[in-house]
Amino acid sequence: MHLIDYAILVAYLLLMLYLGCRGWRMSRTSSDYLLAGRQLGYAVYIGCLAAVVLGGASTVGGSKLGYQYGISGMWMVFMIGLGIIALGFFLSTKLANLGIVSISEMLELRYDKYARLISAVIMSAYAAMISVIQVVAIGTILNAMLGWGLIVSMLVGGFVILIYTFLGGMWSVSMTDFIQFLIMTVGIFLILVPIGLHSVGGWQEMVESLPPTHLSLTNIGLDQIFAFFLLFFLGLIIGQDIWQRVFTARDQKVARRGTILAGIYCILYAVATAVIGMVAAVKFPLLEDPQMAFATTAVNILPVGITGIVLAGTLSALMSTASGPLLASSTLIANDIYKRFIDKNISDKRFLLASRILTAVIGLLVIALAVWVQDVIKAIDIAYTLLSGSIFVPVFAAFFWKRANAPGTLISMLLSAVVSISAMLIWGIGSTPPIMLGIATSVVALVVATLLTAPPDEGQMRNWRGRLSGGVTSSVGDGI
Repeated sequence: MHLIDYAILVAYLLLMLYLGCRGWRMSRTSSDYLLAGRQLGYAVYIGCLAAVVLGGASTVGGSKLGYQYGISGMWMVFMIGLGIIALGFFLSTKLANLGIVSISEMLELRYDKYARLISAVIMSAYAAMISVIQVVAIGTILNAMLGWGLIVSMLVGGFVILIYTFLGGMWSVSMTDFIQFLIMTVGIFLILVPIGLHSVGGWQEMVESLPPTHLSLTNIGLDQIFAFFLLFFLGLIIGQDIWQRVFTARDQKVARRGTILAGIYCILYAVATAVIGMVAAVKFPLLEDPQMAFATTAVNILPVGITGIVLAGTLSALMSTASGPLLASSTLIANDIYKRFIDKNISDKRFLLASRILTAVIGLLVIALAVWVQDVIKAIDIAYTLLSGSIFVPVFAAFFWKRANAPGTLISMLLSAVVSISAMLIWGIGSTPPIMLGIATSVVALVVATLLTAPPDEGQMRNWRGRLSGGVTSSVGDGI
């Protein structure tokens, strides 16, 4: 890379830190820190929501799959976009009406405090793992483009993320994510894809240079496409990092329309990253590690100055998807474990301090764990298998099955978590059986246990229906 490219990268990292300092001044209450005061309008909301779901797995992993399987490599990120669109259509208005902070808080409102506790433990671990994945991906990109050691690269990227998230919480994350959304849009759609296609002689020349299977939408395999559906479509609908962004919308219309538009953007991103992988397959057919397809393409085909912009755009995608889950993990522990079960009478000022401290602790743990993870696709499979297998069915039932009750939910979450983990040990990470068995166990356990126990309390259900409709707003569990 040229000195100009380094200067662009340094300027970008300094901008992220500056926005973190701005966020510090704006985060005066716990609502500011965790939810940006619930004040985001269309432009910032759409950019932030798209940025939080499109990260290392989407950029590095999507290009890797495009390199290996051609256009069908888009299916992983496509399912992410489809899940966001479904969230917009079916749940965004209900979430905006609830006025809560987390999925776990919703589960207590609908079921009981034990559902809140168990789900908070599972989802905080999932969110932290997503951040680990992004730090690993950042290390991969910086290592390939700058020649830094992998550990050094992860430390630099990880600490920048930790600092601005610690300082300003959701306000910092929202400001940085919107800038990151703009940079990644320019870097991927307006620079790397057009220049990449030009470098291989255009779309037609690229198609003629690739095996015919690379043009098949099912080349990756129908079983793998179905696995992506189970992992990402279902997982994205119930991700705390995703819900926490929905809670930042200023009203129901922003939450619904903005979520749908963000999902459409994700689908376009899916196609773009697959095409980048296909370009890499033509220009660099002998890569030892397909995971390096994105970085290798950017380094070798872009001119001076442009490389720095695309690198900043790539880091933007990764950092935004690391900071959101990091804040989500600390939110779950602070709001749904510490405040709910340990210090119920905590003041808002002390709760804000506790949230910042937990963000710092979890961030340091994320950076440490990143050193031990090697493959972003496998790591994200672990996180989403546990989330989809254990949490999706109880959350879905909360909204769409009136008979679902607390005992059924607890048994469902615990049994499906055990089955999902056991199945991963038997069949391996990334296989379909662990997801299917986890979801099947969750459904059967919830239905059987619910029907064998008493129905939910009618007073609790009236409060639930009132909250969903935006009417009655009696509090449960001291949420913000």
